[in-house]
Amino acid sequence: MNYTFEKLRDIIECFDPCMDNYLYVYDIIQDLYFISERAQKRFALSSNCFTNAVEEHRKFVYSEDYDALKVELEEVDRGERDRHNMQYRWLNKECVPVWINCRGKVLRESDGRPHFLIGSINEIGQQQKADNISGLLGEASFKSRMKAFGTKSVDGFVLRIGIDDFSDINERFGVEYGDRILKTVADDISFQLTGNQKAYRMTGDEFLIEDLVESNVFGIGPDENDADELFHRIRKAVDESICKSGYEAVYTISAGIISSENTSVRGYKELMKYSQFALSEAKKRGKNRAYQFQMEDYEKFLHRREILRSLREAVSLGYQGFELYFQPIVRAKDESLYAAEALLRIHDKNGNFISPAEAIPILEESGLIIPVGKWIIQNAFSMCTECRKYYPEFRVSINLSYVQILKSPLMMELKQMIDHSGISCSGIIVELTESGYLEGTPAVRSVWNDMKQLRIQIALDDFGTGYSNLMNISNLEPDIVKLDRGFTLKALSRSYEYQLMQYVIEMVHKLNQYVCVEGVETKEDLEKIKALGPDLIQGYYYSKPCSRDEFLKKFFDYSE
Repeated sequence: MNYTFEKLRDIIECFDPCMDNYLYVYDIIQDLYFISERAQKRFALSSNCFTNAVEEHRKFVYSEDYDALKVELEEVDRGERDRHNMQYRWLNKECVPVWINCRGKVLRESDGRPHFLIGSINEIGQQQKADNISGLLGEASFKSRMKAFGTKSVDGFVLRIGIDDFSDINERFGVEYGDRILKTVADDISFQLTGNQKAYRMTGDEFLIEDLVESNVFGIGPDENDADELFHRIRKAVDESICKSGYEAVYTISAGIISSENTSVRGYKELMKYSQFALSEAKKRGKNRAYQFQMEDYEKFLHRREILRSLREAVSLGYQGFELYFQPIVRAKDESLYAAEALLRIHDKNGNFISPAEAIPILEESGLIIPVGKWIIQNAFSMCTECRKYYPEFRVSINLSYVQILKSPLMMELKQMIDHSGISCSGIIVELTESGYLEGTPAVRSVWNDMKQLRIQIALDDFGTGYSNLMNISNLEPDIVKLDRGFTLKALSRSYEYQLMQYVIEMVHKLNQYVCVEGVETKEDLEKIKALGPDLIQGYYYSKPCSRDEFLKKFFDYSE
């Protein structure tokens, strides 16, 4: 044999910069092992050249895979194998298992003794550098591109494009047709690229275009305006492709724009996070559009995510930091107590107050409103039971989310809690916003009718907001119409709204329904509102929302 360990090592060192795989040679006779220097930077190797090879592998091969590897290497040593081909795991620098495929060929001496095992190792879990469906480079190639910049300052933009509602195309026409759409969009993108611009296929239906250059003293480089112009050219090309196909499948694209003008981002991970957020924001704002990344919006997103994390933790710990407050609703005629509205108050584990205006939408979007809503009803019923010891006609008013109605067995749970608490249905008021009802389904109307049959009072909340329609008061037939605080404030300051409120109150009374005016804060406010003849009044004039014990003490002279 003309090969020596030194010659094979030199060949590996020569080819190593040109390859993605890690080349190696194992001198079986000398028990000497050499691998590409890059492997030492990637894996838990103390050196890229070592002796006692089989035992040394124990240090960087995942423990569950080592015994199988040892058996195969010993068979190679004994000359029982001509080839080695095995998939197993090596530990990286952080001691995290990484799947590899190790392949090699045994080179023998003239007497048949095995002398060298020479081959290559590749990471089989690595992302592809190119995508065969779209014909574009893959995400791994973009990662390499960013790595090449190192710590250098970069100017330019990244444009992340996604096909809107692409899953609908796959469901309707099949995955093969969906792949054709991906190829079409990829071509539409490629044909619009100019100069230094490069396109990559990301995961799913997403693509990424970058036009990045090292910063220069003149500050001249591509910017967000170039990105926006490119997006509109691509969108036009997509529309033309849809037209050529005879509108067989109609779809749109959205995009997120990251530029050096609106972020100091320099690294691959940051670009991935920011571009994904920007694309999601474009879709959230209506799709078929581009959104330019703004750090202020991203920080709000992170803030909402932190609130969600706090809410999940609180719920899992038995609603830690959750408390119900109560605000009185009084009769306008004699200012006697009619009911109290139950209002959720939340503090995180550090004692910081989380505004209901922030918390409620997050609870609804995450689905946490279902267990939280059940907790609210249980605690509101408990308060009602306590108050009825002092005032048998007391009522508790509970706000229901339409997520509860649509995604939980609400009526069954409500009936069970009514039976368990012993409260008659006459002691319960359920508040539903008009906006939610208008967006509702037959399921919402079914629950609405079921509550009416149980003689639970229904209050139509937020009347006077932008959703209001006078006909809905007649169509929905609530027991109480609550005039929104914003409507009240306008009525107290402007004669037009004041007269409008009078007409609304008169019309509701003709339908034999009660009117509750919210937002009354001063004695002067009270006198002006009472002159309009409402039935019920709610506002700071009588009390701000207060804790259970404070409410009992204030209205029933209760003390534990």
